[in-house]
Amino acid sequence: MNTYLSVILWAAGIVLLFILLIAWDNRKRKKINRRRFARIYGAVPEREYDPGDIERISRYFRRKSKTKEFVIDDITWNDLDMDRIYMLVNQTVSSPGEDVLYSMMRTPLFTEEEIRERDDLIEFFRAHEKERTDLQVMLAEVGKTRLGSLSETVLALEDSPKVSIGIHAVMLAALLASLLIVLPVSPLHGFFVFFILSIVNVTNYFAGRDKKLMEMYTDCLSAFLRMLSAADRMETVNWEATGKQMDQIREGKKAFRRFRKKALFLTSKNAASGDPLQIIMEYVRMVFHVDILTYNSVINEIRDKVDKILLMIDSMGELDASIAIASFRELLVLECKPEFVPFTGEPIRMEAEDLYHPLITEAVANSICAEGGTLVTGSNASGKSTFLKNVAVNAILAQTLGTCTCSRYRAPFMKIMTSMALRDDIGGGESYFIVEIKSLKRILDEAQKGAPLLCIIDEVLRGTNTIERIAASSRILKELDKPWVLPFAATHDIELSYILDGIYHNYHFEEEIRDNEVIFNYLLQKGRATTRNAIRLLDMLGYDPSIVEDARKAAAHFEEDGVWERLKA
Repeated sequence: MNTYLSVILWAAGIVLLFILLIAWDNRKRKKINRRRFARIYGAVPEREYDPGDIERISRYFRRKSKTKEFVIDDITWNDLDMDRIYMLVNQTVSSPGEDVLYSMMRTPLFTEEEIRERDDLIEFFRAHEKERTDLQVMLAEVGKTRLGSLSETVLALEDSPKVSIGIHAVMLAALLASLLIVLPVSPLHGFFVFFILSIVNVTNYFAGRDKKLMEMYTDCLSAFLRMLSAADRMETVNWEATGKQMDQIREGKKAFRRFRKKALFLTSKNAASGDPLQIIMEYVRMVFHVDILTYNSVINEIRDKVDKILLMIDSMGELDASIAIASFRELLVLECKPEFVPFTGEPIRMEAEDLYHPLITEAVANSICAEGGTLVTGSNASGKSTFLKNVAVNAILAQTLGTCTCSRYRAPFMKIMTSMALRDDIGGGESYFIVEIKSLKRILDEAQKGAPLLCIIDEVLRGTNTIERIAASSRILKELDKPWVLPFAATHDIELSYILDGIYHNYHFEEEIRDNEVIFNYLLQKGRATTRNAIRLLDMLGYDPSIVEDARKAAAHFEEDGVWERLKA
């Protein structure tokens, strides 16, 4: 057989083998993914988060939030431990999915049309397992990047520096000359020259600054190519429920036809996957520096198309996030869709039945019908703060995920703000009290705007003395008594329940002491707290009986005369 024909046949056979290996690997990976997606749907997410993961995920939201009128601010988000709730919902399989889901949960919707549109998409995936799994397999191809969120890494390309290609162009010309001119004339000399030039080029490839400068941005391009490849596969999707998102994905993809041809020389969507073709391409890049030579041109193709990239991230992310929300609904023991009523100018009314906190296993459910102010009293650990957080969390989930952890939720669309788990700002040099009054001031300012507002305050002005705390907090809470504001507050100061009587409705949590053990039932009850167990707990824990008895007498004296008895030396 002709030698050249043998070489061609061997080369063709090797290429065919590579293609078959790649096809087999892709098929195997898809089967594994399908089984995994079926197993994790409706289950607690398995993902583990490293320090800084949530901060990186949140950057997409922070970019988008600049154009929004109202979002859940950092104080409220942290007060309610919403990062943990996000982790409970986040069953996404792609970086756009987790970015968009986080942004969804911090951006409440304020119209029934938006809520209904989001709910239709969620329910479509909840009811169509095959379509849901097919789409997850496509979205899994986008994956999650090692350097942070996809939006963050891709958008970093806006600021990518240019590289100098002069020496690389000269070396490429020399290599091609050795192959095309010297080799045909003198094979031995041609091969020797090519070999020496290749060693020099490979050495410069890893030692030079241009490759190092490009590395981070090359990873960004790989992530973006994966997104474009997933968009190609989505061309087959023709479901009415996803029509809007698919149209936007197609529109965004059209802008990058030239980019994809150029990017082939620079990187691959599977740059670190062990793909045999990519291993060959990596050697080609090392020898010929085609990635460095095409880098500037590829970057220029992206810089003016950031809006198209965001359009694709938004749409893919919305699909992935909707599947995660459908999974979250399956996970819940009890869930309902919220009912929204228009705000007519009358005092805001919220009705919630069987509210429970999604992060608490075997949670105790409570119901509330709130109109006007609600003041909750009770001892430490009795359930006040958890209940207030639960009210705020459900209001947020209602207007973001269209999902509540209760059997019924009915309220108008509201802005949601809290002032609860505050700390000293050591870095800023501010005391707890300064941090607290600034937090309350932002709520008071929002309350002046006349738009429906749910505000949750835990232990008003706890950072100052009793007299000023009661005087100031009663006036602050009175200022929140407006038809468009629905205020909830928790306090240990029973005096507030009397000062605000007729303005705020009183509720309380209580505990029992049985056999020297404190028993909490965590059930919300009407009226102010009547139990006084703090001094009794001192006795239970073995305090000196004389201290306990004197404290009991002092409390009784104050309750009778309204004046504290002065202690003698």
